[in-house]
Amino acid sequence: ETMLGDTGVAVNPNDERYKDLIGKKVLLPITEREIPIFADEFVDMEFGTGAVKVTPAHDINDNEMGKRHNLEVINIFNDDASTNNNVPKDFRGLDRFDARQKVIARFEELDLIEKIEDHQHKVGYSERGGVPIEPYLSEQWFMKMHELATPAMDVVKEDKINFHPDHWKKTYFHWMENIRDWCISRQLWWGHRLPVWYCGSCGEITVSTEDPTKCSHCDSTDIRQDEDVLDTWFSSWLWPFSTLDWPKKTKDLDYFYPTSVLVSGYEILFFWIARMIMAGLWFTGEKPFSVVYLTGMIKDEQGRIMSKSLGNGIDPVEMVDLYGADSVRYCMIALNTDGQDIKLSQQKFEMGRNFTNKIWNAFRFLKIKESEVKAKGVEVSGSFESRDLSDRWLVSRLNSTRNIVDKKFSDYKLNEALNALYTFVWHDYCDWYLEILKDRMDADFESASQSLLNVGLPVFKKTMELLHPFMPFITEEVWQLISPNENESVMITSPGEFSKELVDAESEKEMGLVQDIIYSVRNIRGEMNIPPAEKANLLIKCSDKNQLEIINRNLDYLYRLGRINKIDTGPSLDKPPQSATAVVSGMEIYVPLADLIDINSEHDRLSKEVTRLQNQIITVNQKMSNKDFLGKAPAHVIEREREKLKTFTNNMNTIQNNLNSLELS
Repeated sequence: ETMLGDTGVAVNPNDERYKDLIGKKVLLPITEREIPIFADEFVDMEFGTGAVKVTPAHDINDNEMGKRHNLEVINIFNDDASTNNNVPKDFRGLDRFDARQKVIARFEELDLIEKIEDHQHKVGYSERGGVPIEPYLSEQWFMKMHELATPAMDVVKEDKINFHPDHWKKTYFHWMENIRDWCISRQLWWGHRLPVWYCGSCGEITVSTEDPTKCSHCDSTDIRQDEDVLDTWFSSWLWPFSTLDWPKKTKDLDYFYPTSVLVSGYEILFFWIARMIMAGLWFTGEKPFSVVYLTGMIKDEQGRIMSKSLGNGIDPVEMVDLYGADSVRYCMIALNTDGQDIKLSQQKFEMGRNFTNKIWNAFRFLKIKESEVKAKGVEVSGSFESRDLSDRWLVSRLNSTRNIVDKKFSDYKLNEALNALYTFVWHDYCDWYLEILKDRMDADFESASQSLLNVGLPVFKKTMELLHPFMPFITEEVWQLISPNENESVMITSPGEFSKELVDAESEKEMGLVQDIIYSVRNIRGEMNIPPAEKANLLIKCSDKNQLEIINRNLDYLYRLGRINKIDTGPSLDKPPQSATAVVSGMEIYVPLADLIDINSEHDRLSKEVTRLQNQIITVNQKMSNKDFLGKAPAHVIEREREKLKTFTNNMNTIQNNLNSLELS
């Protein structure tokens, strides 16, 4: 049907088939209109015949070619997509789809169709109407943008406005350097109406910020306002200052403009962010903000944008009901890696729920132990100075974590700041400090009680202050309950400045070595199926005197936390037969197995597991070498198979090493 509005035929200038036709004219069927044949680099010689009909009024690319070659522009549609009077009489007033069939029928009558082929291409559809969107040349209002774009680029080049992540600057400059005049009029039912009035008497236009009562040219009262409204983004680019009563010089405008940080999704970097910068500089002479922090887009597990039509959306209110507000906040921040898109599923909120449960259970343990301590009359000692490694280490780890959090906040890496706090709370505080404190309270109640009151509780309270921006609800509750006599809120307290003096590098290094040894022993126990109740013997072959001193100072930790019966250390120990081995910081660790497990049964179990994993690896390899599977399976399914292969291989190697440990030396 758009052939009725063709005003030219384009060919590639390098196409030998048509070089002698360039500059000549052809007769457009049905309309009997003569139209020129012209050359344009835009034409793909390999596509179809290599000759392209050009309809400047009904195709964006055709419109550009039409401008380059001064083609006539003929609009063949009414605004309801029916054909207008610019087409032959027999085709007027037809719906576009009916006109399409009638054109085909007329071509067949004229014997002008050689063949009809299906062609797959992208067609824009109306989300509301469910029908193809018809390109349609119409009269609109435009704003010249080059004069606005130049200063908006300068403030970014001069680092007066910074982007996080920084790589978005490149996209920003690409858009701004190639900016076009902005179509600011829209045919919608709502919005800011265009301040334009047309005179019915003289035909002139009046533009005014105040509603006029007469034509500014001929004083006629026969005027009507343009029915179009301004583009939504035109209204939005005024947001930073128009909300503060600009252009009036108000206290709010003076105080809040310019602001510091703008947080936004990257998909509106040009639509809104760039335009706010342009508007701010043009209308107020000042940048609207100093930092643009761009987050990723939330998508489904397959990387698709969430939409009603796909039914793959996740309702955050439902997630709050299921997992809690803090859990949802934690999940969204933790997954927001340096502005990358988030592939979200409901199950991922479980990690936030698990973390909030960990915090609450740690708090409950502290309060229970505090009650026991107070019941026995133990009070906080102002002169307390712990000589226990775990206390010195915990205070140091808190301050080291605080330093990381400060730096990550400064770099706008919020997920890394949260991850540092997660590691401190879950691993340092709960997995290690509380476990050590439990054993200490059984062995030396008085000393451990002072550690609880002077170190354990204050450190946990300070941790809640650091966590509060990420998880405000549970941290407020815990903070208030730790200090019930304090009336202020955690949100108006300061966690204090980072202090280098409170970082004890030697204690962290010493505790790190102890932890590594215990980790290794626990891994051996788990991999070799050593019953939890069985205490193992431990041999540590070490020639470093400093390491040996650390080990000997902290034997109690190794005995209790590693479930060890006897420990031998020295530079010349030999590996006992049928022992599991690990290497830690240059030391060799041996755990004899003969008295702990049934060697033959364990050997059989591990052998069967190796065989099972070998078969799984063969199955996956066969699938991954199948061309049909690789050609037809979705990308996420192929990636899942790759991950399975990696996991099976790693597990088999680990079990094979354990199996080798059971062989007679």
